[in-house]
Amino acid sequence: MIKLKGVRIGDLEISVPIIQGGMGIGISLWRLAGAVAAQGGVGVISAAQPGFLKDNFAKEPLKANLEALADNIRKAKEISNNGIIGVNIMRVTTKFDQYVQCCVQSGADVIISGAGLPLELPELLKDTKVKFAPIVSSLRATQLMFKRWEKKFGRVSDFLVIEGPKAGGHLGFTPAEAENLTNEEYDQEVVKIVDYVNSFEEKFGHIPVFFAGGVYDRADIDHYISLGCSGVQMATRFVGTQECDAADGFKEAYIAAKKEDVMIVKSPVGLPGRAIRNKFTTERETSRQPVERCFDCIEKCNPATTHYCISRALMQAAVGEKDNSLLFCGENVWRVDKITTVKEIFDELNS
Repeated sequence: MIKLKGVRIGDLEISVPIIQGGMGIGISLWRLAGAVAAQGGVGVISAAQPGFLKDNFAKEPLKANLEALADNIRKAKEISNNGIIGVNIMRVTTKFDQYVQCCVQSGADVIISGAGLPLELPELLKDTKVKFAPIVSSLRATQLMFKRWEKKFGRVSDFLVIEGPKAGGHLGFTPAEAENLTNEEYDQEVVKIVDYVNSFEEKFGHIPVFFAGGVYDRADIDHYISLGCSGVQMATRFVGTQECDAADGFKEAYIAAKKEDVMIVKSPVGLPGRAIRNKFTTERETSRQPVERCFDCIEKCNPATTHYCISRALMQAAVGEKDNSLLFCGENVWRVDKITTVKEIFDELNS
């Protein structure tokens, strides 16, 4: 097997074109991100409530989160062998700008942002070395942002992540599309997005595009590179590693999951999401879980009316509660059948 070709994003050299997707709450923190970066990929820390285990989180969630995010970036850098460390920040995050500033001050190399359109990122990152990418699921969203950025800031993003319908967590699709849209059908959209991004190359230089959503093995990687992508983003596969920051119970839920256990849920973020069916998701199909305490994590979330507190549900998952929690996952979670290491995964994908 021929080794994968490296990718440059400005002055950053990704020796293995694999981005580890950000997984929150508490699933991809410094251990996983640092281990991936050490293998030549891009390790990504999730900025979704990274301070949830800190003593001051209940009283000062924002302060705890920013402190924890800075600490996670520093620790990931220490074990990364001078690798690339990124942070995934959902655009719907309350105080989005403060999380971005924390990344800049703490030495993150890249910021990846989805769950909304991060239209202000060029302004927030001007005069910094931090590279950024939006997560998009359609040509229309890509066009909207690139046209806005070019007109207002005279630039576009440094790279781009296309997230397809088979991804885990929050999805940029309708529930019907997430359930039924096939990879083959969506390939046409991927090609259109890649072609559109490439049209900016003469003015801004090469803008690498990475595909995310259902990527599991080398055949998947080769397929998306054949469509014009420079590399891929993978998340679910890395949960089944010793380095993943999640509790053992979370990893065990992945290993035990069957294909028929994967379902689409309605998230308080306002987007559908993919998760493992359990007691919590079954109950939420017919009943609301009142919010006992608001962590002010998402813009425009009303705790008086929201169907459940997504932070609480994801925090429960992160500490290993398999029944009363939201277990986000990708379409291929059923293929995770053992605990391995990040190095073994990279050796398999790049040998």
